[in-house]
Amino acid sequence: MFRLPLLVALSLLIAFGGGVWSTLIALDATSGFGAIQLGAWQAFPQAQTIEADPYAKAHRANAGQLLLGSAEGLRFTAERDDGGESLNGSCTYVLSGQVPPARAWTLYTAEPGAIGRVGGALARPADRSATLSPDLPVALNSQIILRRADGSFEISISPTASPGNWLAVAGGQPFRLVLTLLDTPTAGSSGLIDLSMPRLERKGCAHV
Repeated sequence: MFRLPLLVALSLLIAFGGGVWSTLIALDATSGFGAIQLGAWQAFPQAQTIEADPYAKAHRANAGQLLLGSAEGLRFTAERDDGGESLNGSCTYVLSGQVPPARAWTLYTAEPGAIGRVGGALARPADRSATLSPDLPVALNSQIILRRADGSFEISISPTASPGNWLAVAGGQPFRLVLTLLDTPTAGSSGLIDLSMPRLERKGCAHV
């Protein structure tokens, strides 16, 4: 008597569970299409526009993120250095050069992962490295950075303190860098591939 309803319920459970599972796998596998790669940096210029693909829209909805308008800014992320190696908190990196023209910019570390990589999104507090003391410099911006005479800069990214510009990371933990350009003409530019982004070089590692 209850066999048929039980089989129907089981089928629906398998179908629903399998659909949710496959959707989560697909979302975790990609942040969306239309990405541009500039050295170690990746961005999704169309993620905040009506042309955004379904994956980018799903990431935005799932993370509850507020996106910058195409004329307001653009977010770049880096999970690997210029040599193609994954970023790790046991290593010391040097970020050097200049950022594209922008009224202001911010730089911080975050845990690696697909969620939250969508270009132009403002990071939530949980997006930042939660293992560091609030007394450490976990974020930098264009207003406090020390620069050379030509406007370029050099930032040391490591678990141990360094003189000058230093961005702290948790030792032994993988991380990614998030660079957000605010009020930048490049966000709505078709010449993004010609931009010059700062270099991200690994200088050495303790134990990886």
